[in-house]
Amino acid sequence: MGRTPKGRAVMEVGADGVALITLINPPVNSLSFDVLNSLKESYEEALRRDDVKAIVITGANGKFSGGFDITAFGGIQAGGEVSKPGFVSVEILTDTVEAARKPSVAAIDGLALGGGLEVAMGCHARISTPNAQLGLPELQLGIIPGFGGTQRLPRLVGLSKALEMMLMSKPVKGVDAHSLGLVDAVVAPDQLVKTARQWALDILECRRPWVYSLYKTDKLEPLGEAREILKFARTQAQKQAPNLTHPLVCIDVIEAGIVSGPVAGLWKEAEAFQELLRSDICKSLVHIFFAQRGTTKVPGITDLGLVPRRINKVAILGGGLMGSGIATALILSNYPVILKEVNEKFLQAGIGRVRANLQSRVKKGAMTQEKFEKTFSLLKGVLDYESFKDVDMVIEAVIENVSLKQQIFADLEKFCPPHCILASNTSTIDLNLIGEKTRSHDRIVGAHFFSPAHVMPLLEIVRTQRTSPQVIVDLLDIGKKIKKTPVVVGNCTGFAVNRMFFPYTQAALLLVEHGADVYQIDRAITKFGMPMGPFRLVDLVGFGVAIATGGQFVQNFPERTYKSMIIPIMQEDKRAGETTRKGFYVYDDKRKASPDPELKKYVEKARGISGVAIDPKLMKLSDKDIVEMIFFPVVNEACRVYAEGIAVKAADLDIAGVMGMGFPPYRGGIMFWADSLGSKYIYSRLEAWSNLYGGFFKPCAYLAERAAKGAPLSSPLERAKPRL
Repeated sequence: MGRTPKGRAVMEVGADGVALITLINPPVNSLSFDVLNSLKESYEEALRRDDVKAIVITGANGKFSGGFDITAFGGIQAGGEVSKPGFVSVEILTDTVEAARKPSVAAIDGLALGGGLEVAMGCHARISTPNAQLGLPELQLGIIPGFGGTQRLPRLVGLSKALEMMLMSKPVKGVDAHSLGLVDAVVAPDQLVKTARQWALDILECRRPWVYSLYKTDKLEPLGEAREILKFARTQAQKQAPNLTHPLVCIDVIEAGIVSGPVAGLWKEAEAFQELLRSDICKSLVHIFFAQRGTTKVPGITDLGLVPRRINKVAILGGGLMGSGIATALILSNYPVILKEVNEKFLQAGIGRVRANLQSRVKKGAMTQEKFEKTFSLLKGVLDYESFKDVDMVIEAVIENVSLKQQIFADLEKFCPPHCILASNTSTIDLNLIGEKTRSHDRIVGAHFFSPAHVMPLLEIVRTQRTSPQVIVDLLDIGKKIKKTPVVVGNCTGFAVNRMFFPYTQAALLLVEHGADVYQIDRAITKFGMPMGPFRLVDLVGFGVAIATGGQFVQNFPERTYKSMIIPIMQEDKRAGETTRKGFYVYDDKRKASPDPELKKYVEKARGISGVAIDPKLMKLSDKDIVEMIFFPVVNEACRVYAEGIAVKAADLDIAGVMGMGFPPYRGGIMFWADSLGSKYIYSRLEAWSNLYGGFFKPCAYLAERAAKGAPLSSPLERAKPRL
């Protein structure tokens, strides 16, 4: 039996003599090699046939094309099928489509992204619908546009706009694409193909210009000015992403085309694309791309055929930073929300926070005043449970106090309808403990948002052994609708993200008490790619939160936690982090952090209490050593989380770390990064440190077993019944 083709292009010739070539590869008509070869064959047939005067390319089901088929990346990275992008950019788009003696027009609806837009730019004109999305987002995958995009886009929209669209992976809508010169006309979807057909015939009859976008020069700046623009782009790219090389490669390739001509640029693009495709950064980002899309597939939950129930109204308890952020996220997606507080003062403060969150969007131009008013009207503030009788879901977002949460859930059981989902936004407390005084265990679930809740992309859905699959399916659907990436995890102290990362700050405190420098640690971790180092992070979240959450881990995992007194000692001296303008750093009026020379006295006092001696080796740590001593304990805890079945897939932990803690996506997530270093290496380092500094570094059984076999940490596990 032959291989089933992955998509195709079909051609239909009308009575007007226009060949309509339609790209078909659901769901987004991605450009697999089968589609590209089929496109080439259809084109060649159209050029041979005497009854064909002109050609229109479009996509099936209201989508032009979502770009090159990413599932083919694995084969190319391994040196597999058609590993020469030059084949596409030169042989298909330049020599076949653009150089054709019959005019072609791209009819764009839905989306034309990546390779999809590059195919459209190879045509002699482009017609779009107003809301179609056009862009070249390849840099998000660690590569550059590889089908001629680096050469054609600057010639169509100008160098500055092309750099913005490519380096920031920023798409434009059809109407904006028209004003930029990327498309030639904007029409309603029902007029799209008809208009494109006529446009193609008009080109043939010389009533419209026959434009070869590869050779357009009117939008390109003079060489001296172009070089200044490129120089500025390089500086910005190095400043914003110092660990990434592919943005600089993209700029180099664009420059090559401007200096040496577009054909030379095409070949340089193909060569660079090929090289980047095999890079570690590309492999990491492609892994994250698929891992993010895989979080909604949960064995034993999403394969049961359950349909999400309609959620008409949501109630939130607590209008603090988390509660107001969650309320904002929900009303932005058109969910009516009831916000409950204990008194009028707290209620007005909570409503004020939601208002401020929305006004910030208006100020940035992301929301109109009319939309602001309509969205804000979805929020209603209350002081009692009277309005809870018809809510479909409640999210509790009060302070981390077990007895308070238990009382709230007992009340919710009385006042909410029997189908209502009872969710807690707790970040560490065991859900079984929270629901101890209720009988509704099948509808109790964790809905753990990350601060600020209306901005951070992760939603941790925490399931106990008694939570019903229907509730999980409902929450996965809500997560999708409020534009979050949901990760389903099992119930334990800290769940997945906070549990994996509790050693992050503790490892940093251990190093400092043994002689390492606070500010060198933060610099090394930031240089590695984290948004901020562990000490700057503690200042941001506040010492009160750090002590409360740290206490949960000390209580539940006493054998592997490091109990430092640095933070409690500083708190006693009225330091609580950024809010008091003094923590591990001191802060000015604009919240700018500066090192504090007074910090030494607190470290010395804590060292005296702990009875720890300075280790001269830790005073001279390299950045590499700091990164490993901070992150290998995180890897160790992630291994425990995975082995215990708290997460179903190692890839879910990668996404949780990237979206919940800011672990650099270009390193592929915590488990993917660990596998790039090897289980044997990580085990040997942890084992050596545990001999020197105690049980905090002791490798877990799962890590030891993987290291003994030389096996990857993220290999699928065989387990009878996961904790999920």
